[in-house]
Amino acid sequence: MKIYKLNYTDKETAIVDLIAKGVYVETENGLAYGQGIQAIVEIGLIVQVEGTYDSDFNVITEPVYAEGYAYDIMSDNVIVFESEIFPNNPRHSFAGCEPTNEIEI
Repeated sequence: MKIYKLNYTDKETAIVDLIAKGVYVETENGLAYGQGIQAIVEIGLIVQVEGTYDSDFNVITEPVYAEGYAYDIMSDNVIVFESEIFPNNPRHSFAGCEPTNEIEI
């Protein structure tokens, strides 16, 4: 099993690449996992600095986001991703699995 942490410029670019690589397949009911894909987690925008809000939830200071749009993939397949990253402080993990190591399940 292989864990991939991916960072794209935006969600649309991510979806196109994930379809092209067989992570997602298009069906008449929408997107489905491709062959050998165990999990797809859409992380989205990653907050680096939390925003602040008043008691009515009005924004006092905007949050600061990391560049890009993130996904995590768990796959039986080896896939070459140009968008793969190796974060020092990941915001998500699969049951504590390290993203840079293959795991046996």
